[in-house]
Amino acid sequence: MSTGKGKKRTKNQPVLYEGLKKCRGIYLTDVAWSLVQETAIKSKISASEYIEQLIRKSHGR
Repeated sequence: MSTGKGKKRTKNQPVLYEGLKKCRGIYLTDVAWSLVQETAIKSKISASEYIEQLIRKSHGR
């Protein structure tokens, strides 16, 4: 999936998905959070975007 680089960003306008992201809360162990961060860095995306892609991929979206 594209990271949206090169696309003009406008406040309150979704770029990658059909809706805007909102602040959510999840609880992760330190080990799980470290794995999320490491994988996101390797993929050159944010931890939030990595989790979003992981969930969408597992649901075929």
